Amino acid sequence: MDDLTALAGWMTAKGLGDGPLRNVAEIGGGTQNILLTFERSGRKYVFRRGPRHLRPISNKVILRETRVLAALAGTDVPHPRLIAVCDDPAVLGDAVFYLMDPIDGFNAGAALPAHHAGNTAIRFDMGMSMAGALARLGAVDHVAVGLADFGKPEGFLERQVPRWIAELESYAGFDNYSGPDIGDVDGVARWLQQHQPTTWKPGILHGDYHAGNVMFSCTGPEVVAIVDWEMCTIGDPLLDLGWMLATWGYPGYDDVFGHALSEAGGLPTAQELIVEYGKNTTRSLSSIDWYAVLACFKLGIILEGTNARAAAGLAPKQIGDQLHTATVRLFERAQRLMEGEL
Repeated sequence: MDDLTALAGWMTAKGLGDGPLRNVAEIGGGTQNILLTFERSGRKYVFRRGPRHLRPISNKVILRETRVLAALAGTDVPHPRLIAVCDDPAVLGDAVFYLMDPIDGFNAGAALPAHHAGNTAIRFDMGMSMAGALARLGAVDHVAVGLADFGKPEGFLERQVPRWIAELESYAGFDNYSGPDIGDVDGVARWLQQHQPTTWKPGILHGDYHAGNVMFSCTGPEVVAIVDWEMCTIGDPLLDLGWMLATWGYPGYDDVFGHALSEAGGLPTAQELIVEYGKNTTRSLSSIDWYAVLACFKLGIILEGTNARAAAGLAPKQIGDQLHTATVRLFERAQRLMEGEL
């Protein structure tokens, strides 16, 4: 990154060490946002900003993340600890950014440490820890931690089906996209509207909760941080549990996303995850299959967008094909959930 000198100057003004930034390294991952690690004055930092070519909402999304991380500081939810925020894009020329403490953990999406790969009991407990951490997030009083105005919970569930049908219809604007051959979209939409829960309690919704968006302890099964908060809002937290179930591995069925943890096996069943979540919540889980179907519906439509962009030459064809396959599997999973087969 060409802005290290500007970053160092800003840090000095904030009392965050002095001298050059040392051992600078970029952190890879599933996001286009820029993540760097470095050291200064004997302290390690992680830097996060939007992508090199900012989208119109990139800075807004980054600042929303910082609000959530600041709000979670006094809770028992595992999360990256926020150090400082720069909300002035002029410092780096275009992008706001923030600094956080490094996380002593690993992401289970790419590979497992030998200790975890060779121990079925640890992998089982990793899944249970994911469910428990998510329940603690859902239990946070968003008003009490300063997030009363962070989202629009009124009508949240009612908005979901029309919102994502409109998104799917918008893909017709991409050149060479032949349409969404992904399953019975209308049938799933009708079922969701007919079975929508009548009561629910607003709370913090991560928005993309799956095994690739958590960090695990290097020595045990515990989730040490939930990461990638860019889709966070105030909504129905049970959609996060539905999202976890929608992307979880089910014996005998193709995985939606292949990753190291699911491929290693030995994980809790969906029902065991639901029971574990239930130990840490006062919310009724009687309609949890509905939330899982909604998650399949919403995530599938989001992923199909990349397939549409790939058809127009705006994304790699291989990625478009992979995500289209994931979308088909999500709609198949939705159908099985609706029919009580999962």
